[in-house]
Amino acid sequence: MSKAALCVGINKFKFLPQSSWLQGCVNDADDLSTLLADQYGFQTGDITVLKDAKATKKAVMAEINSLVDKSIAGTADHLVFTFSSHGTQIPDTNGDEADRLDEAFACYDINNTGDAWDPATVISDDELSAAFSRLPEGVLMDVVLDTCHSGTGLKSLDLLPGRRPRFLPAPTPRAVITTEFNDSRTLRDLVKAATSSKPVLMAACRSDQTAADALIDGRYNGAFTYHFVKSVRSDATVGRASLLKLVSKGLKAGGFDQVAQLEGTTAARKAAWGS
Repeated sequence: MSKAALCVGINKFKFLPQSSWLQGCVNDADDLSTLLADQYGFQTGDITVLKDAKATKKAVMAEINSLVDKSIAGTADHLVFTFSSHGTQIPDTNGDEADRLDEAFACYDINNTGDAWDPATVISDDELSAAFSRLPEGVLMDVVLDTCHSGTGLKSLDLLPGRRPRFLPAPTPRAVITTEFNDSRTLRDLVKAATSSKPVLMAACRSDQTAADALIDGRYNGAFTYHFVKSVRSDATVGRASLLKLVSKGLKAGGFDQVAQLEGTTAARKAAWGS
């Protein structure tokens, strides 16, 4: 298989106070890119790593679309996209979300416009879905998201020393509309438009939970990414569903209450990650 990957990790944010910065996202991007090189045959030129100031909304979306363009041109049939940063929500503008909120992923230049995050500075689930919908048939795309996915995640906030949630609330409470709807639709929404070649997604937590940015073994990582990399390195042959169980076991043993998620076809769930 010809390969191409984009690994994004954002600890620092241009317009956010340092109290909202993270510590493990850059390590996540580095660890995942190293994993791709060590175990999956990715060459240095196959992997783009965007960290901190390099990971603006414009730059990340350009690289995502570049990955898809390569698959359309037939120059890459195994794609990987990993993203470690804050997750947040923005008002839904096309009426496809029951709770009237789109999940969104914070880029380096995240900024507010009035009482909501500026859509030009975050990546919405709709934008990812639109990009993935262009994947041609037969292309494998693995996506790893280590962010929080829901505004209601604050109720499960992990306040242990050395841990911080990867979640940004809206700039003011008026931008968040709470309803009874709260499920794991985020992953399904990301793949719903991709009809010919669905990406396979693994995510750090359910949409009603926070994902931890944590000090583990003396080094900061996303708790999910840490256990994902550790589990893959211990046995890269297990199917994705079994891999998810290993990651979940590691998270539970570490005292993390987040529940990792997997979305993909039955065949993809049975196959090893990266195949």
